Amino acid sequence: MTGNKQQPRVVVVRTAGTNCDQETKHAFELVGAAVDLVHINEIIASKHCLASYHILALPGGFSYGDDLGAGRIFANELRCALSHELKEFLKKGKLVIGICNGFQILVKSGLLPGFAQFSQEATLTLNDSAKFEDRWVYLKTAESVCVWSAGLPDKIYLPVAHAEGKFLAEGQAVIDKLRQGRQIVFRYCNSCGQPDGYPHNPNGSTDDIAGICDPTGRILGLMPHPERHMSFFQHPHWTRLRKQCEGDGLQIFRNGVLYVQKNFL
Repeated sequence: MTGNKQQPRVVVVRTAGTNCDQETKHAFELVGAAVDLVHINEIIASKHCLASYHILALPGGFSYGDDLGAGRIFANELRCALSHELKEFLKKGKLVIGICNGFQILVKSGLLPGFAQFSQEATLTLNDSAKFEDRWVYLKTAESVCVWSAGLPDKIYLPVAHAEGKFLAEGQAVIDKLRQGRQIVFRYCNSCGQPDGYPHNPNGSTDDIAGICDPTGRILGLMPHPERHMSFFQHPHWTRLRKQCEGDGLQIFRNGVLYVQKNFL
């Protein structure tokens, strides 16, 4: 394990098909965390190792080739092999973030929306366009209980890259509970911050949902990629804009680190 006792410790869990682990690691390191990349098989073989971290990150990619559906096999591993360890991890008030494929994993494992832990109540399924969507999108930052979104601007700009990003709940009751619990963290929008259908909503998600959290606000899942907008120079229009200090995604990772520093160190 890297780092020292004064640094928030992050584990980025990968497997066959994960392809955003290095970017996610770099994002957390930029804001002061000590980060380890660990294969899911190592986590399962040495289950106690989760306890030594403050943040669990599930990065983007196509875990196990998205066989049986995006994130399904990885989600089954979490639910069937690590449910006890994850419950202990969360009971201690620690944080989880899932990005793109990581969001799919969290939803299909039942960790999100989190009303009935390890019981699936929603899914992320094929885009309405029936094709892979690779574009930059605007996100409206909702007023939510999420610790990861604190201090974000009203509207941010991040890229998406997915074929199965359409958020669907098991029923309207789940959507109602998400709204009532202020668990909807990000919604797709246009450049004016308004809902505007395709292509601004690239997948057809219910209620334009791009990211949600659990009732505690400590587990975040989102389809867009904040780790791909760490630097202002990653913005596709950076040559036409006033220079900024950082990209829109960095604050999300900083919020996780600040939470750990405040509550654990």
